[in-house]
Amino acid sequence: MTKKEREAMLQEKLHEMKKFENELRNSDIEIIGGVDEVGRGPLAGPVVTCCIVLPEDFSILGVDDSKKVSEKKREELYGLILENSVAYGIGIIDNLVIDEINILEATKKAMKMAIENANIMLKEKGLKKIEHLLIDAVKLTDVETPQTSIIKGDAKSVSIAAASIVAKVTRDRMMVEYSRTYPYYGFESNKGYGTKAHYEGISEHGITPIHRKSFLKGIV
Repeated sequence: MTKKEREAMLQEKLHEMKKFENELRNSDIEIIGGVDEVGRGPLAGPVVTCCIVLPEDFSILGVDDSKKVSEKKREELYGLILENSVAYGIGIIDNLVIDEINILEATKKAMKMAIENANIMLKEKGLKKIEHLLIDAVKLTDVETPQTSIIKGDAKSVSIAAASIVAKVTRDRMMVEYSRTYPYYGFESNKGYGTKAHYEGISEHGITPIHRKSFLKGIV
């Protein structure tokens, strides 16, 4: 595939992924927040969410479900997405709260935190609050803002995809930092997921203060 052909393909992909946003804008909804999470499955570390508001003319190519994008490309896109966003917010819920209220409820709590933080940034810029939320899979029943829950939304909505990349890079950087404090678990590479090296670290050194005990029942 030539560079020109690849660019055309990415342009077409971006056009397809703006479908939900364009439909809302055709209904005079301007401020659209895309929401996604990262870190529901790991044995250690927080769940991290992002709510991001993109401009109508957002044109960064290559934005997709963070799982489909290489680490190097995610890092590149992270900066470009934030530079070209209207506003964004991050939500982080740690392992202690995850153990207390379960991962689904912790994810919802983190999403609401991210939405609140995005709205704070919008207010600081003199803009109105988010008018509609596009959320990957989850339904937030106690949030007043109108919302659309989209299964596999990070592959279908550019706003959700952008949120997934920002959340992923944010969490990955946190886990690399944790690896310096807790060096025996491979957090810098496995990001807290249950790899062989991670389980070996638990077996040899026990659990750390950032491990999710509710995910390790029967193991420790």
